[in-house]
Amino acid sequence: MVKFTLYLNKIIKNQVLNLIGTYHCKADNKGRVMVPADLKKQLAPALAQGFVVKRAVFQPCLELYPMDQWNALMEKVGRLNQFNRKNNDFTRRFTAGVRRIELDATGRINIPADLMTVAHIKHDLVLTASVCIVEIWDAAKYEQAISDAAQDFADLAEEVMGTSNNAADELS
Repeated sequence: MVKFTLYLNKIIKNQVLNLIGTYHCKADNKGRVMVPADLKKQLAPALAQGFVVKRAVFQPCLELYPMDQWNALMEKVGRLNQFNRKNNDFTRRFTAGVRRIELDATGRINIPADLMTVAHIKHDLVLTASVCIVEIWDAAKYEQAISDAAQDFADLAEEVMGTSNNAADELS
């Protein structure tokens, strides 16, 4: 039984999350957001370890990383030569404002006020799955970003996903 439990724990720990869904939520005046039940169920393997929230690199939103995903990313960043000025600047900016957060007893996350300000999140927000992380957007900014991207999405999809189908693991 002990071997089976250890085996199961290893599987759960190495599980890659493939999150699905977009959820409209509200933040209270303290930045607390109730995580929707469906999303919480998908995040269940990561709940015990907690999460990291940070500002996004390319968009005016925040990113919520399960701790396993964050640790894997930090391994890559940690391999950068910190005596290279660009690497050092990147690391500082990439980790600026990073916070560890957990779901509270009622299933809420508490988004720090400074990060809410950076992402221009007020009251209405969107939690949207992005493969293995969750993006946290101000609802109006999310809708605008989706609208703005709609025109270029076909070209982007062709460029990113349609270049080749020679390898067995690529999408066509």
